[in-house]
Amino acid sequence: MATEPNATFKILTIGESGVGKTCILRRFVDNKFSKTHLATIGIDFKAKTLYINNQEIKLKVWDTAGQERFRNITTQYYKGADGIVLVYDVTDELSYGKIREWMDQILSNTRQEDIGLVLLGNKCDVQPRSISAEMGIKMGEELKIRYFETSALTGQGINEAFEYLAKDIMNKKNLAIGNNYAGGVPLNKEKKKKSENGCDCC
Repeated sequence: MATEPNATFKILTIGESGVGKTCILRRFVDNKFSKTHLATIGIDFKAKTLYINNQEIKLKVWDTAGQERFRNITTQYYKGADGIVLVYDVTDELSYGKIREWMDQILSNTRQEDIGLVLLGNKCDVQPRSISAEMGIKMGEELKIRYFETSALTGQGINEAFEYLAKDIMNKKNLAIGNNYAGGVPLNKEKKKKSENGCDCC
């Protein structure tokens, strides 16, 4: 009989249309990449299990399904979120410029101190790029979230970003080895561990 994971976290991907959120999700969960794919229609999620500190952590990662094109990310979508992956395209200045607006929406629907957050500068394999790594780091510092450079094509930085996010959530949920978390409520609590600080530029 299969055992239940020690924790199940709901993760959202947020950012402008075309920045590669669906490709990031597919690379993380299936370790696959497709240069051509149909636009996501309807809200969907993929799940992947990580093992952190001898704990089985299940991540359910939700795709915004193109709704970001119409700014139709609803309060219901954010409900119960444990973590958010905020994404821009390093070759697209507009997507970088919109990050603050997305962060404002996130803060209108969640409490930053209660959820895990990471900022991804995606398509770092593509040249020329419009947004430097230093600009990504600066944005992460301004928003007080960890920055990673990622490529859905090569897989660079993606696993590291999700693993960091899972650990950040565990810290914010006061989860330690042997504790369980499901349905948005920690079943046991121990002293909160200090979160890692700084930025990762892969």
